Amino acid sequence: MKIAITGLVNSGKTTVFNALTGIGVETTAYATTSGEPHMGVVKVPDARVEKLSEIYNPKKKTPSSVQYIDYLGITKGDQKQNRKVFELVKDSDALVHVVRGFADEAVVHPLERVDPLNDINTFETELILGDMELVERRMKGIEQNRKKGNKPTNPEEEKVLKKCNEALEAEKPLRLLELTEDEQKAVRHLQFMSIKPMIVVLNVAENDLASDKTASIIKEIEGLYGEGASATVLAMSGKVEMEIAEMDAEDRDMFLEDLGITEPALDRLIRICYEHVGLISFFTVGEDEVKAWAIIKGSDALTAAGKIHSDIQRGFIRAECIGYEDFVGEAEGKMATAKDKGLMRLEGKTHKVKDGDIINFRFNV
Repeated sequence: MKIAITGLVNSGKTTVFNALTGIGVETTAYATTSGEPHMGVVKVPDARVEKLSEIYNPKKKTPSSVQYIDYLGITKGDQKQNRKVFELVKDSDALVHVVRGFADEAVVHPLERVDPLNDINTFETELILGDMELVERRMKGIEQNRKKGNKPTNPEEEKVLKKCNEALEAEKPLRLLELTEDEQKAVRHLQFMSIKPMIVVLNVAENDLASDKTASIIKEIEGLYGEGASATVLAMSGKVEMEIAEMDAEDRDMFLEDLGITEPALDRLIRICYEHVGLISFFTVGEDEVKAWAIIKGSDALTAAGKIHSDIQRGFIRAECIGYEDFVGEAEGKMATAKDKGLMRLEGKTHKVKDGDIINFRFNV
């Protein structure tokens, strides 16, 4: 899974990226219009992997992972510059929009004042304008092909494009548009930006983390996105999270306790990204390795088998499944006990994998 960390320039997005990945990309107090993208892979915090590793004491434990990408910020009204950004992050699965909520005279705000709601509206407008440009270009291409006597490769595409254009002209991001699976497939190749799942991170000063002011702004942002839960919103301090990421475990726990926080906001952000794009985890366990595998919610056992290896998918016979809670609870972490108590299930190819399923695949090739 690839997540793009984006936002207006000088919002603190690179600071958030550094805190997530520990890479230490240089940050600046001024807007930049050139540079190279930065990528980092982050493990998804999952207490279930830790518990299963305690039970099996494997040679290796492998949680799921998320890839984050950080690039240039979005600039109001600069479609040429923004197109460069969109081109680089268009294949991401979701957007983390870092919104500036901190005041700092040393870091110039591109719109000259700290106003999170205004920044969000500006950012969404740039996404919408970028998508309108894509629709217009594609519609022209379809019309040119029609004049040449060429039949459309997908007759459904033009209908969906018109539907998308109506929403965009009404200043609505495409993530609010209800599209069938076939309609989504018809325009997927265009890689629209405003259709992507959105996670909003309000980047505030340390003193404002637990303030009424921040709580009020979060409510306003949630109200801006409406009842459809088209975006998940959380607050964090990028600078504080960078400090936490650099601490050893003992100092980190003490620091979090002093702040009255049970876990780093970054851990919550990683999980939110994971869940917001519709991913769940299933596990394979053993003395060699305990591993979490990410699949789309609703995937069947055959798809899960292919996630591990194409040979397992090709030679699939049955899937031995047990839920994580049943395994660590009633079965007391023992497969033999799980079988004796009838907690182990034999499932076929069409079984819908549940989050937390521990699976052993039987196959023959």
